[in-house]
Amino acid sequence: MDISTRETSLSVGEAAERVGLTTYTLRWYEQEGLVAPVGRDSAGRRRYTESDVDWLFLLTRLRRTGMPVRDMRRYAELARQGDRTLGARRALFEAHRARVLARMADLREDLKVLDYKIDAYRRAEAELA
Repeated sequence: MDISTRETSLSVGEAAERVGLTTYTLRWYEQEGLVAPVGRDSAGRRRYTESDVDWLFLLTRLRRTGMPVRDMRRYAELARQGDRTLGARRALFEAHRARVLARMADLREDLKVLDYKIDAYRRAEAELA
């Protein structure tokens, strides 16, 4: 598929920088089936559209929140199948959301321990002063 030069598009490096990935990771995402094959310019170089970049932003958020690559791949497969998979995609996101909320609860408990230790060190320093 050839991208028109009139359509706004980004190179691999520009797209990677925009979404906070390395070019290596961006190419790996494509190899893993997380990203549909992107358009190419007349010289055969990948060109990413705004729609591609939006998809990459979603993928980075899913990964950053701890979604396993296998689930990301499943989501990409479902999304490519269209509206008949809306329920399955919602269920996948609901399960991931539950894991994220559980992780957030764990982190809040971990933060309490850190706050306790910080306060203890402040009190100890004040006593020494």
